[in-house]
Amino acid sequence: MKKIVYLTILICGLISISGYIPNRAEASGSYTAKVYTDSLNVRSEPSGNSSIVGGLKNGDIVTVSAEEYGWLRIKSDRVSGWVAGHYLKKVNAVTATATDQDDSVKKSSAAARATVLADGLRLRAGAGLNHEILGYLTKGESVTIIDNREGWARVKTLDKQLGWVSDRYIAKGETQTAAVASGKSKSLKGKVIVIDPGHGGDDPGMIGTTYETIEKKLNLSTSFYLENELRSRGARVLMTRTKNEEKPGLSDRVRISESAGADAFVSIHYNSSEKNTSGILTFYYSNTKDRPLARAIENRLADGIGLKSNGISYGNLHVLRENDTVSTLVELGFLSNAYDESIVRGSDYQKTAAKAIANGLEDYFSR
Repeated sequence: MKKIVYLTILICGLISISGYIPNRAEASGSYTAKVYTDSLNVRSEPSGNSSIVGGLKNGDIVTVSAEEYGWLRIKSDRVSGWVAGHYLKKVNAVTATATDQDDSVKKSSAAARATVLADGLRLRAGAGLNHEILGYLTKGESVTIIDNREGWARVKTLDKQLGWVSDRYIAKGETQTAAVASGKSKSLKGKVIVIDPGHGGDDPGMIGTTYETIEKKLNLSTSFYLENELRSRGARVLMTRTKNEEKPGLSDRVRISESAGADAFVSIHYNSSEKNTSGILTFYYSNTKDRPLARAIENRLADGIGLKSNGISYGNLHVLRENDTVSTLVELGFLSNAYDESIVRGSDYQKTAAKAIANGLEDYFSR
């Protein structure tokens, strides 16, 4: 893949990786968010290379007013500037009247417990698809139903976040333990998985510096191994491309996933760097929607498939950012590194990687 990935410059590098520069997205009104990392640099501009103007710590509360390239413009009682968005989580996302309504819920006998049945269930600001997405709920998560309106339920999560979900994807009266237990089977039967072999057509991706390995071909061969592995476990598999001559656009790859109502989207790539970097890297975009899948797959890859794992990392990549499906992008080695390239060319490595990814998907769906 023609890009430079290095952890200390991830944000900037990842914009170029995707081959797509998004337009600036203004937040639909300011909202409150909380810091979820030990220390967070506040910068003058939405870039990892801009100057640091201050810092935030775990638990700090800020006001978010805009978003750009995954960066959020914030203001606290002592500093204002830009921070990496994946270290913040929206809180008190509904209107101020929610507090008053919340008090009435404690006294209401109509409030009922329910369990989330779907992976990545959208939590919205209102009862309808046109309302802002506040976050995502995970399968097996327990919520309290506050209100019902024409196929939608207003719920309160265990961390006190309020919002609306489609009531088709929650089960009233079912305990969280029971829901999770019912999904413990290590099977992908019935799951719809989209595999996305990166690049293709006139875009070869990275060309190996030692053996001239063409990334688009390697992506496709690895994806075929993964397809076979997933089908053998009962999954329904769709490929965004099946030939080296094909080159679907980034939006087309996302459209395939969303049109199929896929349960997961996995993009397969091999990496490059100007430095002598080695190993595997697994990307996510949404902290709530995508990160659990990336972590589950990375845990299996880290068990040992022939190359070390460099962990998981935020990736502002089109096929992740614009995808409503739970998604991850896996870089399975550096074609710019002679050692990595010599290993990843072999079918044994690709088969082992495919099996590890399939195991990670099973782990994710059996949470």
